[in-house]
Amino acid sequence: MNIIVTGGAGFIGSNFVFHMLNKYPDYRIVCLDCLTYAGNLSTLEPVMDNPNFRFVKESITDREAVYKLFEEEHPDMVVNFAAESHVDRSIENPEVFLDTNIKGTAVLMDACRKYGIKRYHQVSTDEVYGDLPLDRPDLFFTEETPIHTSSPYSSSKAGADLLVLAYHRTYGLPVTISRCSNNYGPYHFPEKLIPLMIANALNDKPLPVYGEGLNVRDWLYVEDHCKAIDLIIHNGRVGEVYNVGGHNEKTNIEIVKIICKELGKPESLITHVEDRKGHDMRYAIDPTKIHNELGWLPETKFEDGIKKTIQWYLDNKEWWETIISGEYQNYYEKMYANREEI
Repeated sequence: MNIIVTGGAGFIGSNFVFHMLNKYPDYRIVCLDCLTYAGNLSTLEPVMDNPNFRFVKESITDREAVYKLFEEEHPDMVVNFAAESHVDRSIENPEVFLDTNIKGTAVLMDACRKYGIKRYHQVSTDEVYGDLPLDRPDLFFTEETPIHTSSPYSSSKAGADLLVLAYHRTYGLPVTISRCSNNYGPYHFPEKLIPLMIANALNDKPLPVYGEGLNVRDWLYVEDHCKAIDLIIHNGRVGEVYNVGGHNEKTNIEIVKIICKELGKPESLITHVEDRKGHDMRYAIDPTKIHNELGWLPETKFEDGIKKTIQWYLDNKEWWETIISGEYQNYYEKMYANREEI
């Protein structure tokens, strides 16, 4: 099996690369990543010498480069993690989100149509559903929940999802889509809530919390998410959407206080800042469909996952300190300045 994983130098993508190479030692995994600010090649260092792994630095929006890669690799599957993903950045600069998340998805699927594919899998987000009211804890997102986006980011992901389903209906492309709740775990880029709070707390810096911190998110340990995608690409029904949720709903302020407690830091570090524009109040996913069809359930309780995550950040300070300093962006040049291709 030959699988192209786009965005494999990012947070969830890299964890998926590790999962697949570990579980399927006879699979070939090709990572396609253009190494934007959130893609970090040093993350993939543990697998760079694996003969069944190849890294290619190109953008999914570059049609010529994508077609060339398909001609070289003849992939059986494509798993598309490549996306601009930070809501705050999408509010500042929507255009790059439209280019990568919608146009890039179209380029990948056109390549799949031209060269043939067993499965194209789109990694999406629960944010395409908008949000749920805080006073209705009985409500959850299902696969039938109407799309109702709140930010340029979620709109670009919703647009990509609709395009994927249209390619299935129009061209018969064998596609699947997964929509996940908030992931956390190793290699999480330090601008996101959990790693940002860990890094700031360790440095005794203020812990910025939007508004009152009452926004609720459903947290999913990244390894559990990788196992879900593994199941979907092998056993999921073509043309279907699968919601992947963690059954771990927490308010943002709860998360920050848990991190303070685990690290022995005072809650006085918490600083409330002006709320994000269009900030969704609550996300919560009902993963009944993937459980009933594929037998998936989240295995990691938040209490265990957050301890493992904090420990990973304590054990891998160099990784995130390099990112915070901005030095990680020079890693690719330092490592590969004299090599034409990797």
